[in-house]
Parts: sequence; C-alpha cells; structure tokens
Amino acid sequence: MRKFASIQTVNAVEPVPNADAIERVRVLGWWVVSKKGEYRPGDRVVYCEIDSLLPERPVFEFLRASSFKPAQTDTVTGDATPAGFRIKTVRLRGQVSQGICFPLSVLPDGTPADDGADVTAVLGVRKWEPPPPAGLAGRVKGPFPGFLSKTDETRVQVLETVLARHRGRPFVVTEKLDGTSFTAFRRAGEFGVCSRNLWLDETDESNGLARLARGLALDDRLRALRDRLGADVAVQAEVIGPGVQKNKYGLKEVTLRVFSVLDLDATRLVDHAAALDALATVGLLPVPQLGAFVLDHTVDQLVAFAEGTSVLNPAVQREGVVLRPAVEEYDPDLGGRLSFKVINPKFLLKYDE
Repeated sequence: MRKFASIQTVNAVEPVPNADAIERVRVLGWWVVSKKGEYRPGDRVVYCEIDSLLPERPVFEFLRASSFKPAQTDTVTGDATPAGFRIKTVRLRGQVSQGICFPLSVLPDGTPADDGADVTAVLGVRKWEPPPPAGLAGRVKGPFPGFLSKTDETRVQVLETVLARHRGRPFVVTEKLDGTSFTAFRRAGEFGVCSRNLWLDETDESNGLARLARGLALDDRLRALRDRLGADVAVQAEVIGPGVQKNKYGLKEVTLRVFSVLDLDATRLVDHAAALDALATVGLLPVPQLGAFVLDHTVDQLVAFAEGTSVLNPAVQREGVVLRPAVEEYDPDLGGRLSFKVINPKFLLKYDE
C-alpha cells in the first residue's frame, strides 16, 4: 500500500545552482527542495509524497497560498473529502521538487519513528483525488470487485531495491496515458463494468463508461476473448477523449486503450505477446507500445527516459511510461505483480493543476 506520509532518511543534500536560500534533498528516489541548512545526510524526516492531501493544521498553514484545496464530495459515491493542502510537483529556481519534508517534531508525542514507518493516518494525510470527470455519475452496483486487481501502479522513486534486483533484465515499455481508469470483465457468465473504485451498473445510460462499453460491444468482445484464451477475462484500460481530463490528446471521440488483459481463472496477466494478439483479433487497441527495454538505470535515468511526447499526439507531453516483464512475475517489495510507472515531470509541471 502506498505510504503518503512516512519516516525516511535523507540520503544526500546538494546545492541548487544560482540559489542561496534553498537546496535539494534526496529522500528515497525523490528530489525535494528545502531551506538551505535545514537537513543533513542521515537525518530522519517525515516525507509526504506528491498527491498527499495534508489536513488543515497550524503546522501546515504556510502551504495555504500555494496548495489549498477546498472540500469536495464525490458525485458518484457521496464520499466527502475535507479541505486540505495538496502536495504536487513544482519547480523552484529550475529544480523539480516532488514531495515535502518535515522534521519529526510534526508527529504527535509517542509516535513510533522507525525508518520507513507509515505515519499517514497519524497525521491525517489523505490521497488527493481530482474531481471525477463529468458524465461518470450514475448507478453503482457496489465497490470494486475483490476478484480484480486495481489499476494503480507504484512510482519508481520508491523502488530502488526493485531496480537493483532486476538489473540487466528485459522489460516491456508502454506509454502511460492520462485519462480515466476503466475495467470490463466477463466472469461466470456475468458481464461487468468498473471505474477505478466502483462496480457500475452497466445498463445505466447516464454513465459515460457504461455507454462506452455498450457502444464498443464489449460484452461480445469479451466473449470472443474468452473463447480465444480459454478462460474468463477482464480488460483494464484508460478511457481518453472529449470530456476526459481536458482531452489533452485532441481526440474527436471517446475511446479506450487497453493496458492489461487478465486471465480471471488463473488470476494473472495474460502474457504480453498473447494479449496483444488477442486484442487485435477482437478489434481493441492497446496503449502505445514503446518496445523492449533492458533495465540498467538509476531512478533519475528512468525519469529522464520517461520524458518525451505522446505517440497519440506529438504536440503533447506524455504522462510517462510503464515497465513490466513480458510474462507476469511476483516481486516481494511490490507485494504483487512486477510492474511500475515512471512519470514525466514535464507533464506534471504543465498539467497537474
């Protein structure tokens, strides 16, 4: 599970060129800008990742002018998110800063402060979620099904041990698209449609994802995939186009790009080559394929690699890349499937409001 606030050790402190009052601090695989002299290598800090939503507390009030987000209510679930301060990628004096560090004194007395300890709940930190796209409200069948894995990928900056373990091995690289998460499945004779967190009513014409599933005849296509692969299947995809994340790719209609084909009988990913072949036979498009990649890189080198423009529109910065082996395997640090994302900081700086 992602730790939005955790105890970490400062690995390095370096100057920021042409800056007298700030320097950059290395925590895990992240670079964070801090006040000059505030931290030294070996110091333990409370590190809050990007997309953390810090509560309205006096110690965080200095963030109000740059980071305040008002309370919001999810139009689908009715869940309320309180107001707070959102931590995002910023650039200060030319240096990209991702996350924020605090001294251990921000923790309540008696809080365990072992290296790596998760203090998200102790500090009342939440994950910041952007408002859901318009048109996705509607009837819900229930929470995201337990027989499916959710679509969140782990960021490479917390995976230095994973990079070391798999150094020299080939990975498949795909473009990470900026849209809304979508899953469709056929299991035990039942067809279903899901958003990132919810199982939707697939008959609800007021819901954009349900309409898309019907327009693409996904039930029929999943039946065909089941016949071809010999197992119940699910496809997980990014929905992109008009009305979704400001349609950054300039598409004329809403569509989906598949990034995972799941064998629900074996509870594993279909091998990459077989998945591409199966998708082609049923007329579903995968996310852009960026080829093979031998992993022999530091975190910073992978972040530089992630920079670039989108295959879908070369005028647009791509969100990033996803790396996976061609055949699914387990990784102990990830606690599941070996798969991770590398986000393009230029994309975050331009679009991550």
